[in-house]
Amino acid sequence: MPKIHRPRYGSLEFWPRKRARKILPSVNWTNLEQKKFNIKLPVLGFIGYKAGMLSCLVRDATPFSLTKGKQIVLPVSVIECPPMKVLAVRFYKGPAVKFDVLAPDLDKELKRDLKLPKKQSAKIEDFEPKLKECDNIRLLFYTVVKKTGLKKTPDISEIGLQGTLEEKFAAAKSLLGKEINISDVLDKGQLVDVHAVTKAKGFAGPVKRFGISLKAHKSEKGIRRPGTLGPWTPHRVSFRAPLAGQLGFFTRVQYNNKIIDLDKAENLAVKEFPHYGIIKTAYVFTKGSMGGAQKRQIMLTLAARPTKKTARENFEFIKIIN
Repeated sequence: MPKIHRPRYGSLEFWPRKRARKILPSVNWTNLEQKKFNIKLPVLGFIGYKAGMLSCLVRDATPFSLTKGKQIVLPVSVIECPPMKVLAVRFYKGPAVKFDVLAPDLDKELKRDLKLPKKQSAKIEDFEPKLKECDNIRLLFYTVVKKTGLKKTPDISEIGLQGTLEEKFAAAKSLLGKEINISDVLDKGQLVDVHAVTKAKGFAGPVKRFGISLKAHKSEKGIRRPGTLGPWTPHRVSFRAPLAGQLGFFTRVQYNNKIIDLDKAENLAVKEFPHYGIIKTAYVFTKGSMGGAQKRQIMLTLAARPTKKTARENFEFIKIIN
């Protein structure tokens, strides 16, 4: 008799399957800070807002590709990327925050939503002698989202920097209080990782949640459920058993997304998207789909583990196909 073998349902990489704590996901900047990227600014990420999807006509210039030199149609995700400003410079000593330095001039939306000190006497130049007490510097950015018309409250997130401690301090000193655009950080043809919270689907059964197969139509105690919840001993239900529960609104990372196009809203042929509205600032086209609903906050970071296949891909954007 052949050996009975059935791989388990559902990945244990994502456990527990519960709702994300916040919509804008956190990123492990330590891994990215240890790599060397050829970038314009030493900023390792950017915040955007998912607008929708389009079909684009591109020319495949990938070496050794079966469609090299031909025009092909690719599905792309559209992300609106309004400018970002530096809220504060954060100094670290190990995993702990040593001190923060706020930007001098902040928007009134931040002052209304955050509890900020009324006066700040310390400047970033005063902390240069204290660099010996720290081992890392990161920046707190906030989006100038009022330019998009989506909302007024900005989204705030910590973003890592590239370089040595002195280079990070010099970059923080130059960026404090200034506005940066997506074109200052990313460029066409780059690979990015997309960090997002997926669509929320609520309470779902084990068939939809884990992909188990339906039982025979004459089975007892239900068809859309597992055949057994476990053995007699141990006399309990293991967490590995596929059960009904929360589905969606999970923090997920999609690796190695190729940037097909990156430009300003004035050069976008299709400006209005269903359930989103009109794109008013800069935008990014990334190859394929991504997690999240329309208007969902997206964190774009430089590729943490690019593969040779995705790095070799090269597409020349031609036009949008409606």
